[in-house]
Amino acid sequence: MRQAQTLNETQLRRVLQYCRSRRYPSRDQAIVQFSFYAGLRASEIAALKYSDVVDEQGATREQFVLSAAQSKGGRTRTVYLSQRMRKVLADYAAELGHNNPERALFESQKGGAFSANTMCQLFLDIYKAVGLKDASSHSGRRTYITRLANKGIGVRVLAELAGHAHISTTQRYIDVNADQMSAAVELL
Repeated sequence: MRQAQTLNETQLRRVLQYCRSRRYPSRDQAIVQFSFYAGLRASEIAALKYSDVVDEQGATREQFVLSAAQSKGGRTRTVYLSQRMRKVLADYAAELGHNNPERALFESQKGGAFSANTMCQLFLDIYKAVGLKDASSHSGRRTYITRLANKGIGVRVLAELAGHAHISTTQRYIDVNADQMSAAVELL
């Protein structure tokens, strides 16, 4: 099976720009950014509740725990949120205008939580609209892991962030290209 395309910064900006033109711009931008800046799977994004990312005082959490039911493999996992992602969430939560802790963080057009399949379809629709034919719901996750690897983050840390039990799984996510190899040999 072919791996999902990793996106460069220009492609990601194009995706986010397109999301601004959609019916639910804030929601769609936040969903895409969860994939790219927190490395979450589509099914994990679909399973998020408001209380997962916003505390009782209405502040965005710096980290939260995905329950075994919310994550792949039946294992809990701590998700760490960058300042950038916390800002995205704070803006999105403020726009939601509710504080029901059990409510789905991202609601579909029909109301209620997205299913994992519907979330995957949302990603495919967005990527298709901007002409990214090899991108999928896993593109953000692969891009997240690849970017961190390119910044020198060790594969063991990457595996923990990704929720992988084995580093060999994480290694398959890291995209390698000619520019990276050229830059690597220049370090000698």
